[in-house]
Amino acid sequence: MKIHTIALGCQMSVADGLEMSRPFIERGAERASAIDEADCVILTTCTVRDHAEHRAISLIGRLRAWKEEDPRRLLVVAGCAAERMGKEVRRRFPHVDLVVGAKSLPRFPALAAEILEGRSRLLESSESSQARTVWGLSETELESRDARLAHGFVTVMRGCNYSCSYCIVPSVRGREIYRDADEILAEVRAKTAAGLKEVTLLGQTVNSYRSQREGREIRFPELLRLVDAVPSLERLRFMSPHPHFVTAEMIRAMAECRSVCEHLHLPVQSGSDRILKLMRRNYTRASYLEKVGTLRRLIPEIEITTDIIVGFPSETDEDFEETLRLIAALEPSSVYTFKYSARPGTLSAAMEDDVPTAVKEDRLARLNELVAQTASRRLSRWIGKPLQILADTATTGRSRQGFKTRWERPVESQVLFSARAASVERQTLIAERIAN
Repeated sequence: MKIHTIALGCQMSVADGLEMSRPFIERGAERASAIDEADCVILTTCTVRDHAEHRAISLIGRLRAWKEEDPRRLLVVAGCAAERMGKEVRRRFPHVDLVVGAKSLPRFPALAAEILEGRSRLLESSESSQARTVWGLSETELESRDARLAHGFVTVMRGCNYSCSYCIVPSVRGREIYRDADEILAEVRAKTAAGLKEVTLLGQTVNSYRSQREGREIRFPELLRLVDAVPSLERLRFMSPHPHFVTAEMIRAMAECRSVCEHLHLPVQSGSDRILKLMRRNYTRASYLEKVGTLRRLIPEIEITTDIIVGFPSETDEDFEETLRLIAALEPSSVYTFKYSARPGTLSAAMEDDVPTAVKEDRLARLNELVAQTASRRLSRWIGKPLQILADTATTGRSRQGFKTRWERPVESQVLFSARAASVERQTLIAERIAN
């Protein structure tokens, strides 16, 4: 059997697809680089925005032809959109063999075993999941067995206890559950022993992590220190933190851990305190900027990236101007920008979506223009400075600060090397290798 995974949405969706591949890989399956080569396609979906769901529905529809070419093929639709729309997917797309909602992902190893035993026409509801949680990849290591990758993901928690008014994630992912710290460390050791140089810790609110170890509580700052102590680990990142849990202890751990990269993606969503309150984000513009100021003081080379939503219900011109002023003050090196779209079942869905589409689009364009200017300035500051680059390919990679980099003289992929930033092209640093 050959497995092909397609992930829509965030890094957690990517990690879910890899985790779902594990039971097949452990039983001798191989990864397929293209859909046409695959006997099984695992599609992990996103529901954060309406557009993400439309992408999933469109792709599921297009996979009908792939399935009809050989009815023995297996199509699995999983993740957040599958959790919310499971019944609709089964009704509209009878060529889908299995629907696994985000809350039911822990049950998938058992389902995969049934599939491999010949029961290939399972239709599983995502509405009940009482099975033991299964985390991460086993020591067979999907990434290292099937491709020599330089970086990988380690899931440390799932779910979210927050209730941001626009966000559907808590309803499709459930309440927070935290992985045992020793299991996390074992997976990091296995991955790095297999050759991975960079690990990203994943969670919906990753820095809310807590667990018990040797009779005491472990919080996220200590988890960073424990993972950092793995000798073979070169670089450590984490996604996605909540500003509320960016504590003094976390910032100190970031500054003192040798492997933690000088980059933090810290979603802010709006620069208006009024809108932040309506979003139920639990911080203010001032408190957010204060934490960023502390990060930059203790970690001078750190780069900040963020998320912004425009057109939230009742957002005025002044609210939006506050967001522009925040971006000007923050000077992020990159921003994921979105137009607000109501998600079913969220608190904001009950509000009047009173910002016209044309206004949302205009605000998004103005925001993107400002972001491009600030990002260009941030990148330009690195010209002439040294970089540590992890090569994804022979001529492209990323710096510790998360910058896309490119260079002319090919190197072996998946290696770390020293370079100097020579120039900027769009959102990419052009680097020159420094001889070791």
